[in-house]
Amino acid sequence: MGPKVVCVVGPTACGKTTLGVLLAKRFGGEVVSADSMQIYRGMTIGTAAPTPREMDGVPHHMIAVAEPEESWSAARYVQEATPVLDGILARGRLPILVGGTGLWMDAVIRGHGFAPGQAGGAVRRELEARLAREGIGPLLSQLREADPEAAERLHPADEKRILRALEVFLETGKTITQHNRETQALPPRYDALWIGLQFANREDMRRLIDQRVDQMAREGLSEEVRALLGRGLSKNATALQAIGYKEFLQVLEGSATEEEALAEVKLRSRQYAKRQLTWLRRNPAIHWIFWEKDRDFARALQVSTEILSAWGVS
Repeated sequence: MGPKVVCVVGPTACGKTTLGVLLAKRFGGEVVSADSMQIYRGMTIGTAAPTPREMDGVPHHMIAVAEPEESWSAARYVQEATPVLDGILARGRLPILVGGTGLWMDAVIRGHGFAPGQAGGAVRRELEARLAREGIGPLLSQLREADPEAAERLHPADEKRILRALEVFLETGKTITQHNRETQALPPRYDALWIGLQFANREDMRRLIDQRVDQMAREGLSEEVRALLGRGLSKNATALQAIGYKEFLQVLEGSATEEEALAEVKLRSRQYAKRQLTWLRRNPAIHWIFWEKDRDFARALQVSTEILSAWGVS
């Protein structure tokens, strides 16, 4: 088995940040964020990035490391986060990976990289041009001939992954299905212990998400969006498609009221939390801690400590 890494996971607003800090202080660890939006600079409020007070002296990594103009993939995250995890281990500390972006977290733990293919290369540009000219149908038919398993697995509306699967095959001669099968047969880079947080009652999760969105508005989410636009960030940038930013961009453009934006952010946040749980529940290795009406961090720390101690961490 590889070196030990603790993973704290769960849907938005479930308390991952707080538990990550408590575990880091208890076990001499450092936190590594696995959040696809907290990587961006100038996006603290809308991403609920931990404040210095919330960090409580614990080193945090992979927060505010990218410009909002950039568009990161899981592959890019693995490339940047792996040296961070290895550096923490080299210092004799315990890496604690905290986040809600399940794909990124799985990828960094697995650590075997991604199928070759240049997202901005000539093959991708030609595929995108064909998509614009012909629609997705002919491209999906081509994928069905080259990689029937991938074509069957992917929804016809999932244009991004259809293009990616074709790109891999055209550039490498190997299907993405074959690549995935080969990498899944390899042992993971890290020995991960997974701790998950979720509410026993979904209504309690909804209530907390709504409270968090209201707090973001009070703290100045609208001003944060305005500042991003003021520095010249395109309205089409990936960063501004994040939940909260897209809706408040509409407020600044005059196409929605703040009340309408808040309602939409709450709805989309609840939908996102549901998708996060769907992803995480596929992982049988997660030790789940269920919150009741309120989040009991003293109990969560005690339960987590017992799990880590049994795992051999002291």
